Amino acid sequence: MRNLPIFLEMRDRPAIVVGGGVAAARRAEFLVRCGARVTAFAPELGEDFFELRDRPNFRHVARDPARNDFEGSQICFIATEDQRLQEAARRAAKAAGALVNVADQPRLCDFIMPSIVDRSPLVIAISTGGASPILGRMLRARLETMIPAAYGRMANLMSRFRERVAEAMPSQTMRRRFWETVLEGPIGEAALTGDERAAGAHLAREIEHVREHQDMTPRGEVYLVGAGPGDPDLVTFRALRLMQKADVVLYDRLIGEGVMNLVRREAERIYVGKRPDDHELPQEEIGALLVRLATEGKRVLRLKGGDPFMFGRGGEEIEALAANGVPFQVCPGVTAAIGASAYAGIPLTHRDHAQACVFVTGHGKDGKIDLDWTALLQPRQTVAIYMGLRNLEALTKEFVARGASADLPAAIVDNATRVNQKVVVGTLATLVAKARAAELRGPSIVIVGTVVALRDKLDWYAPAAEDVAHAVPATVNGKD
Repeated sequence: MRNLPIFLEMRDRPAIVVGGGVAAARRAEFLVRCGARVTAFAPELGEDFFELRDRPNFRHVARDPARNDFEGSQICFIATEDQRLQEAARRAAKAAGALVNVADQPRLCDFIMPSIVDRSPLVIAISTGGASPILGRMLRARLETMIPAAYGRMANLMSRFRERVAEAMPSQTMRRRFWETVLEGPIGEAALTGDERAAGAHLAREIEHVREHQDMTPRGEVYLVGAGPGDPDLVTFRALRLMQKADVVLYDRLIGEGVMNLVRREAERIYVGKRPDDHELPQEEIGALLVRLATEGKRVLRLKGGDPFMFGRGGEEIEALAANGVPFQVCPGVTAAIGASAYAGIPLTHRDHAQACVFVTGHGKDGKIDLDWTALLQPRQTVAIYMGLRNLEALTKEFVARGASADLPAAIVDNATRVNQKVVVGTLATLVAKARAAELRGPSIVIVGTVVALRDKLDWYAPAAEDVAHAVPATVNGKD
């Protein structure tokens, strides 16, 4: 994040606008609407200032500003094409301690103006950090159609009752959950349809009901959520809703920063990551922690890479929850093998190559490889191996020893769906050497089967990072 997004309190505070054209008028309009005392300096004001002229917190000084005019100002907008005036005004405003914005000159700005969706008191600001103002305006236009003005009325309703709710519910957790229930239920619906009187009356009754039941304690719950293979865009809508409701989140190394940014900002974060031979928190203790946190009345988000029931030990965790009577929800996610194959351009099934796909894990409960090789070595079948990088040499040798051809195509997708994704393609005979040359770190998915030979033809999606990170050329049909 390049810029710090903040909302400044400008009511009854001095602000200066330099310029008399359209850009200056738009900036003066925003300042006037938020209650600032605005002074516009320009020999003449254009027609776009017409509606501002009679506002009590706006005045026009018909000249260019002098150095001492900036004293005491909180903020200064410079919107003039006169470069000499730009530079002089900026120097004077900076010397006076004001925050300065120069129109269309990002490098000269202390702050930049976002595109704004105004549903006062609800305000949404969109910024691209100066990279593409047009994109910001496009997103704003889309949000304008998605967020009706009624959301402003809903925000006003909440503001009117905020103090009463705080008095009735001393617990912050209880207040948050109360407002979630209000917004997602019939009270929120009434406010959105414009029936504010009915919504207010219903809300007042709900507050009194809670006041009469002060012994109510928040009910805890666990959300077991599949976060997908890495790309935040693959998180489901339901997962996003649960991520925004959590009081505390338990996550591991498979959860990247992009996904964590989708979690509610105020949620407590607990790292329970596990690495090979370095279990920071044993699985049994994770289960006990989930139970304890939920028993304390917290909404606990257990984030898992891929899908929680695909080699994610989700079944073990819900066993612990069920044994202790803890309510839980399971939200599936895009499993790693599906994401890896899609982003690498390798179909797991294909009419001419494979009519079946088997998912297996590359290491067992105690680190031992214990696979049903008879089931794996079937014709016209793809094998997707989770956590296979560590034991890659043993796995490929075992495939060949059990009867697979050393020329059978195989691939590794490392950090699948992320910007640092790498794809290494070879055969059972060459894959280990190529993986070492590529210095793969994991997490990785190993794909074995003739479908790998289709990658050159079907790799419609190739992340830009892959072009840089590709350590070795892809192979086709197992031949270098």
